[in-house]
Amino acid sequence: MKTSLLYISLVISILFGKVIAHEGMWIPLFLGELNEAKMKEMGLQLSAEDIYSINQSSLKDAIVIFGRGCTGEIVSDEGLLLTNHHCGFGAIQSHSSIEHNYLKDGFWAMNKEEELPNPGLTATFLVEMREVTKDALLDIDDNMSEKERTEQLKVNLEKLKLDNAMDNGIKVVIKPFFSGNRYFMFFYEVYKDIRLVGAPPSNIGKFGGDTDNWMWPRHTGDFSVFRIYANKDNKPAEYAEDNVPYKPKTHLKISLQGVEEGDFTFVYGYPGRTQEYLVSDAVKTITEVENPIKIKCRSIRLDIMKAAQNADPQVRIQYAKKVASIANGWKKWQGENKGIKRMDALNNKVVLENEMREWLQENKEMEKKYGHILDDYKKTYKDLETWKIQYQYYREAGMGIEIVKFASYFQPLINELNKEEVDEAEVTKQKEKLQARMISFYKDYYEPIDHEISARLLSEYYIGVNEEQLPDEYLFIHKKFKHDFKKYTEYLFKKTIFTHEKEMEDLLNSSSKTLVKKISKDPTYKMAVSLNKKLKEIKAAAGDLSQGLAVLDRKYMQMQMDFQPTKTFYPDANFTLRVSFGKVDGYAPRDAVKYVHYTTLSGIMEKENPEIYDYVVETPLKELYKKKDYGQYASKDGHMNVCFTASNHTTGGNSGSPVFNAKGELIGLNFDRNWEGTMSDIAYDPDQCRNITLDIRYCLFIIDKFAGASHLLDEMTLVK
Repeated sequence: MKTSLLYISLVISILFGKVIAHEGMWIPLFLGELNEAKMKEMGLQLSAEDIYSINQSSLKDAIVIFGRGCTGEIVSDEGLLLTNHHCGFGAIQSHSSIEHNYLKDGFWAMNKEEELPNPGLTATFLVEMREVTKDALLDIDDNMSEKERTEQLKVNLEKLKLDNAMDNGIKVVIKPFFSGNRYFMFFYEVYKDIRLVGAPPSNIGKFGGDTDNWMWPRHTGDFSVFRIYANKDNKPAEYAEDNVPYKPKTHLKISLQGVEEGDFTFVYGYPGRTQEYLVSDAVKTITEVENPIKIKCRSIRLDIMKAAQNADPQVRIQYAKKVASIANGWKKWQGENKGIKRMDALNNKVVLENEMREWLQENKEMEKKYGHILDDYKKTYKDLETWKIQYQYYREAGMGIEIVKFASYFQPLINELNKEEVDEAEVTKQKEKLQARMISFYKDYYEPIDHEISARLLSEYYIGVNEEQLPDEYLFIHKKFKHDFKKYTEYLFKKTIFTHEKEMEDLLNSSSKTLVKKISKDPTYKMAVSLNKKLKEIKAAAGDLSQGLAVLDRKYMQMQMDFQPTKTFYPDANFTLRVSFGKVDGYAPRDAVKYVHYTTLSGIMEKENPEIYDYVVETPLKELYKKKDYGQYASKDGHMNVCFTASNHTTGGNSGSPVFNAKGELIGLNFDRNWEGTMSDIAYDPDQCRNITLDIRYCLFIIDKFAGASHLLDEMTLVK
């Protein structure tokens, strides 16, 4: 069958299927055809054109990719931007010190001159998206080998990029959808001068810390404020003092009305990655093989890091971002496993596959086309298991040691210097990269933590894989230390130069001969090289299997569509702009427990614990609570609402996404999911899956009443 026919069949299944309410991350380009009617039935008062348009300003023009993995939104005609506190955390931390601890005390620029620049931070606007499936799959058909298909696809995509390249700085990106059955082109404009305007203290912006992360009820004021700057022509520019605030095509109106149970809402942002259409063997591998290793290794790291943080305020600052990053996945994977088990998702996949096997037996044409797929999956995942185990121990245990991971960054430089003909330009490039890494690394490195973690993780690695699968450096550990990892770690940290910042700076500026000699014999570098050698072995051995999986995924996706021709399939998230919609709602996580859809400032006071930083309540906030001084931000019954839940389908990357009411007014910032619903990346349960949103009124209350930064509200358009 020719690709053009495949494309037509996909379009038919998309356009004429039945939309599943609440579930799905939908392409805004097709809202009019696929979702507008359903959204209006649920309460939407906008048109699809109001949400996404290239012919007029629309909501999309106020939404950005914030940094590399979050979403943000423009809330003033002077480029003021809101996102989550945890999305701005790196910028806030980079400006923090013991003298100016913005993590602990918060930060508020009282005028534009006080706003802080953040090198490397970007805000990316989508200009337009187009479907390019027909051109991407031109001259590709089912009779081709996978090698031929890959080569032709590469030619087609390169031609598409070349034909659509622009000379005005617009970035062109092409991404596959539906496992490579469809392709879309995106045009982005990237702004590079992003300045920190405001952030609450972490015991507001991160209230509840890792304990409350992924949980409901939630009382976290998870927001931060930035501003986009541009050159005098309103175009992207590197940081410069004479840059001016960006003038957006549109900015969001902010509602002070709040939400009620049953209200229609929609989320508009950049979800990162979901895997909704996996085969059962894949789900089993994730939940029974990979997740347990990741959870175990990260538990070790977190226990040690948190103990050190509790003992030293400086370490608390240094390791705040690291702990948050490590803990986020650690807790999510636990909830994911629990949710998959609770909803019997693995068995549900098996049931679907058995139904598909029966369908194939009754349809000879389909059996010829797809009959091998499920068996091929089973064999491939069985063959991959040992390599997936090894990879997770490499990543979570081996590279979980900070100093070893840091040492690994020196390998490209040493490899270049060891060549017979050295490329001096490449050497200079590598040294510049390393100098930048060194500044960042040593600023937030505390050797006693890494020392303790090293012995534990090296032992876990040793226990977790077969002896012949260990990196080569374990032979040295056995020969010299009889696998006594505490003694080996003492040796490593005593002998390594990588823990000494000044010596490393001097070494990087020394002669090539000295640099190569000292680095090459360093025990930390040797471990890093050994680990990277193991990674190459894993990739080489698993490479063909992984490529085979990609082929199976593409064919299995089409197989599911052919099996369920009346179902509308939404594409998995791939960090492109999407719309998800649902209603404000609570949920019942277990027998005899029912959560309401909102939390209030009273809950913060109930959780207060002066002995635990994450539950400290600032005195000014307590005073405002005692006086019930909530101003125009109070709910109708006089409470100060903090967060709410709804049935919008979200994932990582949606952090910071605007949450809208039926009129398209901003009512909150998406920042999390409930723990019982974290399996929604793999299997969505409408009864349990809830996105957690910061009520915009609490955000404004903190800016105005707590921080005294009401000048920022003067820029915004508030709807009472």
